[in-house]
Amino acid sequence: MALIDHALDLLVQHDMAGFVQLFAEDAVLEFPFAAPSEPQRVEGRAALAEYLRDYPNLFDVREVAAKRVHQTTDPEVSIAEFELAGIAVATQKPYRLGYVVVLTVRDGLIRRYRDYFSPLAVIDVLGVPGV
Repeated sequence: MALIDHALDLLVQHDMAGFVQLFAEDAVLEFPFAAPSEPQRVEGRAALAEYLRDYPNLFDVREVAAKRVHQTTDPEVSIAEFELAGIAVATQKPYRLGYVVVLTVRDGLIRRYRDYFSPLAVIDVLGVPGV
């Protein structure tokens, strides 16, 4: 799916503004496995922009290390499995994190984005103590 490829390219380029523009104004993002201190739902493009504002200061994404896209019986829904690799900015620790995302795309824009990532892996990479 070209939209997924483009979205991942924007993350590698650290172009968060471009990434956010791939979403509909009323898009909904859901993070079912988010840590208790993090939001499980972000509603709207403006809220997404705020949510991602500091992402490049946390993760220096350098490559898409793996990617696989699965089409579903619903033409608007795709499942993407991918791994992003780079450097955690605060710790300078290399990382490779896996994601599974269920995307609903209509009229060329992402309407719903369900991100099944591991908060424990993120916490480990960022060097957060106590876990």
